[in-house]
Amino acid sequence: MIGKLLSTDLLKMRRTGIWWVVLIGPVGLAAMQALNFGLRYDYLVRGRYAADPWSGLLNETAMFVPIAVYLAMTLLMAMIANIENKQNSWKQMLALPVRRSQVFASKFLCCLIQLLAACALLSVSTAAVGLALNFSGPIPYADLLTFGVYPMLASLPMLGFTLWLTLTFRNQAIPISLGIAASLMSVFGASMPEVVPLAWPALVVSGQRALTFMGLGVGLFAVLYLLGSAHFSRKDVA
Repeated sequence: MIGKLLSTDLLKMRRTGIWWVVLIGPVGLAAMQALNFGLRYDYLVRGRYAADPWSGLLNETAMFVPIAVYLAMTLLMAMIANIENKQNSWKQMLALPVRRSQVFASKFLCCLIQLLAACALLSVSTAAVGLALNFSGPIPYADLLTFGVYPMLASLPMLGFTLWLTLTFRNQAIPISLGIAASLMSVFGASMPEVVPLAWPALVVSGQRALTFMGLGVGLFAVLYLLGSAHFSRKDVA
């Protein structure tokens, strides 16, 4: 049943601008670095990162990944929930012979698919920038594949919290405001205490116990997801 719900939700999203968010975010981030390295080629490629320009490109891009991930989670979940809100279709959907927990899971899986697609597109776009600038040395395929996914895993608590708020409240102003605030604060994540979840994506990017903070992110997300699903199952959202 979740498969049918998921396919239906994905079909609904074809008529929205959700996939433009998935496209514009990673491509825009890669384009920004193309401009950065293009204008400062001598300083960055022949100077600062002369020994390993690919590593330099990944480091320069990764600094902006946490803020991009938080913004993407916020916008995608708000747009997914808004599809049902605008059509006033919550009552019809929840009248179907499906459990509310399955509806909740379908919305989460939609957002997760889009986030993974954005991470893949970021990897491809970043690789294209390096190739276009004729970087020397072997292409770090493993790092390209993971430098977007790892911070995303550490950021999952925000997805769990946003998922909970957007699906149980019609007013999207609160989750959007919180998501934007979190994305802005994530810029200073590396200087925050390690116990603050907002710091985890930045700590993963900097290479500080990446597996630990990814595990914490997934674990806290699981708790928030279960709480949100239980609340959604009991609350009248029609």
